[in-house]
Amino acid sequence: MTNRLDVRLNDKHRQRLEELAREKGVGISDVVRCMIDSAYEDILRRRREQAVERLIGLNLENPPDPETVSRELEAAHEPGGLY
Repeated sequence: MTNRLDVRLNDKHRQRLEELAREKGVGISDVVRCMIDSAYEDILRRRREQAVERLIGLNLENPPDPETVSRELEAAHEPGGLY
């Protein structure tokens, strides 16, 4: 299911959005969705980095291997993890 969203842009932003769509060969909606996904991934990546920093600060004697930590952090901070 998709939802319609009305966004007001000034001429400069509209032109930039159209240029991005032309450059990528996709529709404007695809560009917007891609930008949202990218911004969301940035937030999740930042949260995972913060979680790693907190883990490092715990000074654990037997820390889990990095791959296990990475999988657990990704699972905990997947879409829906922002709320």
